[in-house]
Amino acid sequence: MLSSPRTTHSGATATGAAGPGRRTPVAVTASDPLSREGAVSQLRRHPEIELREETGPDTVALLIEDTLDEAALTRLRRTVRSEGARAVLVVGTIRENELLDVIECGVGAIVWRREATPYRLVQAVLAAARGDGDLPSDLLGRLISQVGTLHRGAAGRPGTPSLGLTSREVDVLRLVAEGLDTGEIASKLSYSERTVKNVMHGLTTRLHLRNRAHAVAYALREGYL
Repeated sequence: MLSSPRTTHSGATATGAAGPGRRTPVAVTASDPLSREGAVSQLRRHPEIELREETGPDTVALLIEDTLDEAALTRLRRTVRSEGARAVLVVGTIRENELLDVIECGVGAIVWRREATPYRLVQAVLAAARGDGDLPSDLLGRLISQVGTLHRGAAGRPGTPSLGLTSREVDVLRLVAEGLDTGEIASKLSYSERTVKNVMHGLTTRLHLRNRAHAVAYALREGYL
């Protein structure tokens, strides 16, 4: 991985989180100037995106890494937990033992560098801004496999806690795991979109989970999915 200092790029200032008629504030962070400028150039073409200098609670942080080492994971944790930003990770490779760490850091959207087209980046950024998960299908399969292994290893151990998920929460999380967005989940379950959002908010708040991907990982780990 290149060792040059971390840098960000900014455009005009925006106020508030993204919503109808608003632009989504995004701060791009990369380990090298070429990667940063490439992502900025792609995002600048889209009127729904507003580039910012700093990350914050109303900002989507787009982090670009070749591989993940401890320093990169520390940057992810700081961005999400300390600065309160929603995070999109653009990465070249993720090892099996890093995937759950990334999800539990609070990263809800992951894009492979080889697939980081302008459309794909914007799709991931908007999903993160909504609080939705956005994982490549191959990573979702690896996450399910990894968490299933952890669950089997925990089976039968005394004192293993249970999430105590309701049937409604399990129904919603199952569709989240299948990659459906809020509107699609509402349609499938004959709920309103507000109901789906309330279910997810109640679940993540009660269990101190960071986003939908984190909620799916925990439901898988506890054997609900």
